[in-house]
Amino acid sequence: MTTSRVPRSSPDGKRDDATIARLEQENAQLRHAVNSHATVDQAIGVLTAIHRLAPAAGFEVLRGVSQRTNIKLHTVAESVIAWALGQPLPEPVGRELGAAVHRRSRQHGASGGDAS
Repeated sequence: MTTSRVPRSSPDGKRDDATIARLEQENAQLRHAVNSHATVDQAIGVLTAIHRLAPAAGFEVLRGVSQRTNIKLHTVAESVIAWALGQPLPEPVGRELGAAVHRRSRQHGASGGDAS
């Protein structure tokens, strides 16, 4: 059984309210996903520049901080961006970020990043 993503029309040829509501909700979810992705990419750039991490390593650091602090990934990313702009990091994020960068640099030597 397959489902169609094509909106169905009501008998008078207009889309029904439920279909419109579903499409508006889907649109909002997609906008949120795009914005969250951009925020994470910017935070990866911060880690790449400051700690000399490869982009993939920057993502792993962010993901690890998110998992260890139980804070959503995009919220951790927002904190890292704010930190790069001069705001203090929230204590659990700062602690875990430092530890994650340190672990990453130990695992990969000089090419994996600098925790200082």
